[in-house]
Amino acid sequence: MPASPSSTSSVAVIGAGPAGLMAAETLAQRGLQVDIYDAMPSPGRKFLLAGVGGMNITHSEDADQFVGRYREASPWVGTWLHQLDAEQLRHWVHDLGVETFVGSSGRVFPIEMKAAPLLRAWLRRLRESGVRLHTRHRWTGWDAQHRPVFETPTGKLTCNPAATVLALGGGSWARLGSDGAWTTVLQERGVDVTPLLPANCGFTVGWSPYLAERFAGAPLKQVIATVQLADGSALTRRGECVVTRDGLEGSLVYALSAPLRDRVIADGSAQLLLDLAPDRSLDELKATLARPRKGQSLASVLRKRAGLDPLKTALLHERLGAQTLADPLRLAQGIKALPVVLSATRPLDEAISSAGGVTRRAMAQGLMLSALPGVFCAGEMLDWEAPTGGYLLTACFASGRAAGNDAADWLSAGS
Repeated sequence: MPASPSSTSSVAVIGAGPAGLMAAETLAQRGLQVDIYDAMPSPGRKFLLAGVGGMNITHSEDADQFVGRYREASPWVGTWLHQLDAEQLRHWVHDLGVETFVGSSGRVFPIEMKAAPLLRAWLRRLRESGVRLHTRHRWTGWDAQHRPVFETPTGKLTCNPAATVLALGGGSWARLGSDGAWTTVLQERGVDVTPLLPANCGFTVGWSPYLAERFAGAPLKQVIATVQLADGSALTRRGECVVTRDGLEGSLVYALSAPLRDRVIADGSAQLLLDLAPDRSLDELKATLARPRKGQSLASVLRKRAGLDPLKTALLHERLGAQTLADPLRLAQGIKALPVVLSATRPLDEAISSAGGVTRRAMAQGLMLSALPGVFCAGEMLDWEAPTGGYLLTACFASGRAAGNDAADWLSAGS
């Protein structure tokens, strides 16, 4: 079996997404030779595709609020962010020659709104630091001597690194390399891994044929969505989403996808309450809808008096019975809290990101696996999740920095 250019004097980083590249940069800065292996023909495939929508790198909000976005994993993710927080990440981007700006929502973007210039500059700096990149190297596990094994265009290949950083991504967008196949490999080695689940995902709704045909792809603009949490509290967000042929997608739904998914898993379905007229009070709606119609159709009344477009009116017909639609009080209540039942998440591969993965319990210290000394993990393959808004990328970068430092510290301590 041929050997790769990597040897016991180098560190292997497996996965060339943001977490892997950051781990490689950190290790190189610590004076180590680094070899990056990636299954795809070129690095950063998912990173580049994420940049098509504007490349939201991070967020400018208060640090405590920022860390809180990671829900139950906040304490763990917070330890990574101590090494590379949102402000430090922004300075790092600037050091690559890419300027950024803060949008009206607080999100941070590159001036050019693209990922490609940043990735090109980053890869150039990695090459100049001596990092070696090996593409079309698909990692399949370890051999009997605990050496990483790869499938390559020229056959199987092993390497014998001094340490290994795994940054293999989650389970979404398999065509870009994140297929979650590593879960079985690690579990067979005794690593604690929770099942991968869709995060920042769409949901299935049983629309009528009329609504599915007439409004598939239509934006549902300016609504407030509320989901009841298991502890009896409620989570509310304002924004927009999109009606699909069989459900709901879009930023508003993604922002609530974690609790919605958890309810679907626990109860078999989840209820989303939609306020279709967020700028009108219930009392205002009751009063205006109680006035005589004077021959106007209900659609006309809802458009003129409640500001509802055809999609919102169709949703009312979809979810409210004829008696409710004819009663101004109950109609107003339906407009302010329209129940939509979500029966399932969309498939994992369609999700923007994934939850689940290698647990904190699986770590001996830092990000090194207890079951596999000298093997470290970073990025989305770890058991955490984040909403869209730059939080996902920031934690991927930060975990890469943390894993790189942990590996370097382990090696300097004499393994």
